[in-house]
Amino acid sequence: MTSLPLLSTYRLQMRGDAFTFADAVSIVDYLDGLGISHVYLSPLLTATTGSNHGYDVVDPSTVSSALGGRAGFEHLVREVRSRGMGVIVDIVPNHVGVGDPRQNAWWWDVLRLGRESEYASYFDIDWSEDNGADGRIALPVLGSADAVQELTVDRTGDEPVLAYYDKRFPVAPGTDDGTPGEIHARQAYRLVPWDSGLIGYRRFFTVDDLAAVRVEDPRVFDAVHAQVASWIDDDLVDGLRVDHPDGLADPSAYLKRLRALIGPQRWLVIEKILAEGEPLDTTLPVDGTTGYDALDELAAVFVDPRGDKALTAVSRTYTGSDGDAAWLHAQERALERSVLESGLAPEVGRLVRAIRREAGDTDAPGSEHECADAALREAVIAVAARVPVYRADYAPLTTMLPRIVGEVAREKPDLEPALGIFVRALTIGGEAAARFGQVCGAATAKAVEDCLFYRAARLVSLQEVGGQPGRFSLGAAQFHLSWAQRARRLPRAMTTLSTHDTKRSEDVRARIGVLSQVAELWSERLHEWNTLEPAPDPAIGLFFWQTLFGVWPADGVVTAELRERLHNYATKALRENGTRSTWTEVDTDFEAAVTNWLDSVCDGPVGAALTELVSDLEPHIAAVSLGQKLLQLLGPGVPDVYQGTELWDDSLVDPDNRRPVDFGIRRQLLAEPESAPAKFTVVQKALRIRRDRPESFVGGAYVPVYAVGTGAEYVLAFGRGPSAEDLDVLALSVRHTVDLAATGWGDTVLDLPLGSWTDVFSGQRFSGTVRPADLFAALPVAALVRD
Repeated sequence: MTSLPLLSTYRLQMRGDAFTFADAVSIVDYLDGLGISHVYLSPLLTATTGSNHGYDVVDPSTVSSALGGRAGFEHLVREVRSRGMGVIVDIVPNHVGVGDPRQNAWWWDVLRLGRESEYASYFDIDWSEDNGADGRIALPVLGSADAVQELTVDRTGDEPVLAYYDKRFPVAPGTDDGTPGEIHARQAYRLVPWDSGLIGYRRFFTVDDLAAVRVEDPRVFDAVHAQVASWIDDDLVDGLRVDHPDGLADPSAYLKRLRALIGPQRWLVIEKILAEGEPLDTTLPVDGTTGYDALDELAAVFVDPRGDKALTAVSRTYTGSDGDAAWLHAQERALERSVLESGLAPEVGRLVRAIRREAGDTDAPGSEHECADAALREAVIAVAARVPVYRADYAPLTTMLPRIVGEVAREKPDLEPALGIFVRALTIGGEAAARFGQVCGAATAKAVEDCLFYRAARLVSLQEVGGQPGRFSLGAAQFHLSWAQRARRLPRAMTTLSTHDTKRSEDVRARIGVLSQVAELWSERLHEWNTLEPAPDPAIGLFFWQTLFGVWPADGVVTAELRERLHNYATKALRENGTRSTWTEVDTDFEAAVTNWLDSVCDGPVGAALTELVSDLEPHIAAVSLGQKLLQLLGPGVPDVYQGTELWDDSLVDPDNRRPVDFGIRRQLLAEPESAPAKFTVVQKALRIRRDRPESFVGGAYVPVYAVGTGAEYVLAFGRGPSAEDLDVLALSVRHTVDLAATGWGDTVLDLPLGSWTDVFSGQRFSGTVRPADLFAALPVAALVRD
């Protein structure tokens, strides 16, 4: 394989309607000039028509023709490689898109032929007779139970198909005579109401349009990775990012098989969301995670702990709760239980049936069996709702489930018999154990990331994928130790600040985080603004006030585009929040009240006050934005720059963060560096430091650097180099600048390692003992290289 030093990546969101391989080719020279070592591409395989993300693959055997097909991909690789750069690709092994069965040949064939289909084993289908659909594949697409009468037969194509409005479903050979209802009754699938609680296959979380595939079967693995394998054979990729491995039956076995496919040298990172205190399983044959753990640490270390008390009081005033760790933990457990009892009820039911089979508990049907079944379901839910990680079957977590089962048994002794059956099945390590791991991950994601993080509102910048908002802030000592361990244990792990899945961009997060430094002022402003423009719901209002502050334009001009983005975001946030409106029970009146309120804020005196506050705090916002970016880019691991974030980015959650990027403006800044804003300069120069001194970074040493004096806490710095005795790069940042502005640096100094050092931003040279006031005279960050 081609050997290219892996130093940094730049994530590109490939879209057939907006950014194709040809578009990527046109910016390769720009990415090279920026200092990137590897281009990192979102999923490339053929996806559902019109997909803006590519995670709904419908044909794993082909590269998307909408993006430019295999030829377009190869052309891009040639252009990238011609500049000494590499290519990383995101792959999706857990599921495929089935929203339009016609587009997925595998799924269409299974629906048409049922168990006789050669692809029947590809999907995780519930064929059991007690699945609620008489052993057929339940498809929750109907508007109501009576809607089956609305089916028609479409005979316009080569074969007759069943039609339900714009949806089409295959008809098995020789079964197309009679009424649509009679034809439907003969099929291997059963169309059921969307809210029936029936689903005939494992899904990605609770998304009916994404059906899981069984890559634990070697034949299915080979089919799902057919195109990926050809990339390896033809040496087209230098590494892979694996989407959601926690959804697989056996993530460890899958990753071992994938590693064998791609070889020992290619980069392999996984989208593994780590809970607080959870280590990455080092027995996995991967280079690390995709970086949400680093994102969380960078967000928290810039949060001022002095704001904790005041922001907790604000949360209590507007939401009725402190929003602290204890409250968050209780909410997480309650929400996980709710998800397991509702959205994931089909998966829980299937898990319970697997437990009975494997544990040998097959009581005859009847009231006693039904009671036992209810107890077993309750035992499963009680344990799963307490699992604080995505799944507890990784090597470092072997003591977690026994402890949780013990807690449940002590608190609910009546569940002891059911827990015994449950544990017996888990110890076998078969289907039940795999399904339990899958259910736990889905419950955590839906309860925390997709609900709780839209309800809590103490400081929403901490409510990110993999975030720990209960912790509030992170001290410098803990930060440095964590990052030193990353440098030693996972030197090739990815780090990130923004992704296609983050709830808000790195800069929106940075701005909101500054509120921890002005908590009392924020409390006063909220009181004033809620008096002028009271939110329709105080708790939801507190969440949106922070969002508005985070995205508010510096010039105060709310464009039609921004207004539409805010409206779209509000709709999604309200439905994920779930207290006043949901995806299945939409409260249109309340949603309209919120968007009208947002418009009133934007158009009235509060809007002017927001502009003033953003302006007043701009230097402090810039300090966080630039600080976290510099530390990420020069820190341990392989930093990713999400598309467009070399400039200030005001994106919110998807699909907002997948909008096309104006590379014309960025290319111009590369050509005219004197006109570039500070963030662009920081990104480019930091990336070039990595490229110029590769031995100092991936695999290099990480050494904390401390200031001394009354203002020492305001400096966050570290050194990088081939070894701890040979540091040749220093990354330095200011933090908690509001308090710093009030107290000053005083007698604070910083002793630099031996040698003469030059700041790549200002051009100034330093040596020996220096004053932070001199280091940070031009910018709130400095990157020193030893001459």
